Amino acid sequence: MPTPERTSLDAIVAAGRELLESSGPAGLTMQAVAQRVGVRAPSLYKRIRDRDALLTAVATASADDLTRRLDAAGDDLASLARAYRDFAHAHPEAFRLLFTAAAPEDALHRASAPVLHACADLVGSEHALEAARLFTAWATGFLQMELAGAFRLGGDVAEAFDYGMSRILAGLTTA
Repeated sequence: MPTPERTSLDAIVAAGRELLESSGPAGLTMQAVAQRVGVRAPSLYKRIRDRDALLTAVATASADDLTRRLDAAGDDLASLARAYRDFAHAHPEAFRLLFTAAAPEDALHRASAPVLHACADLVGSEHALEAARLFTAWATGFLQMELAGAFRLGGDVAEAFDYGMSRILAGLTTA
C-alpha cells in the first residue's frame, strides 16, 4: 500500500513564501520548509529537487502574484505603479527575489505584460519596450531604496513616488 501524501507542492511553496518574508533568503531552507508543512526534510525531495528549485518555485509564485495584482490594477501606468509599490511593501523579500537568477524568465515575462501593454498605449508599440524599461528601472530603483530605508532627508516618500510617477508619465506622453 503506497504511503499517503503528507504535503503538496502548493503547500511547500506557500510555506517557502512565508519563510522568505519572515526570515529572508538565508532562512528559506529545506529543513525550515519541512518543519512548516509538518514533514521531515527528505519528504520534500519528492516534490522539490533542491534549494535552488525551491527558490525558483517561490520566485515563480511571487511573480505570478505580482502579475495578478498588475492585471487587476487596470490599464494605466500610474495604477500599475501603485500596484507594483503595494506588492513591494506587502512582500519585500519576494520583490527582491524577483531580481535574482532564481526568478525564471517566463514568469518575469508574464509579470511585465501589463506594463508593456500600458506603455504601448502611451507611446506606441514601436517604443513600448524602451518605455517599460524606463518605468521599471525608475520604480524598481525607487522601491529598492525605499525598502532599504535610504530616503532619510524627510518628506513624504509616498508623495515622492507619486511625483516621480507623474514626471515619468509626463515625459513619456510628450516624447
